[in-house]
Amino acid sequence: MPDRTKDFLGSGWKFPPQLDSRGRIALVHQEQDVEEAIQMILRTQKGERPMRPQFGSELHLLAFMPNDAATQGMACRYVREALAWWEPRIEVLDVTADADPTDPACMRISVNYRLLATNSERNLVFPFYVIPGEE
Repeated sequence: MPDRTKDFLGSGWKFPPQLDSRGRIALVHQEQDVEEAIQMILRTQKGERPMRPQFGSELHLLAFMPNDAATQGMACRYVREALAWWEPRIEVLDVTADADPTDPACMRISVNYRLLATNSERNLVFPFYVIPGEE
C-alpha cells in the first residue's frame, strides 16, 4: 500500500517557472514544493501581486539597511510572520540571520522548520542581499 502521508505536501510549478524536457510546465512535488514555496514567499514583496496584495514578505524593506544585528533581527521577524501566514504545511522552529563572512552585502537567513505531514525537520538557508552604503 502506498504511503499517503506526503500527499498533503502537494505539487506545484517549479520556481522560477520553466519548461521540462518535454516542453511542459516543470512541476515539483512534496518536500521540494514546500521549499520552493518558502522561497517564493520570501522573494515576493507585499503588494507585488495585484490579485493577492498581502502575499509575500516585507524583507524588501531591508534592502538599504546595514547588515547588522538590528537588521538581521528584523529579517528574522519578517520571515517568521510571512511563513506563519502563508505556509500552513510547516511549523517554523527557528529563524536566524548573520552576515556572510565572504560577502558583507549578503545576509544568510537560516529557516529551521518541521513539515507537519511527516514531522521531519528541514533547514533552508536563504541569501538576502542588502545594498551597502557608500563608505
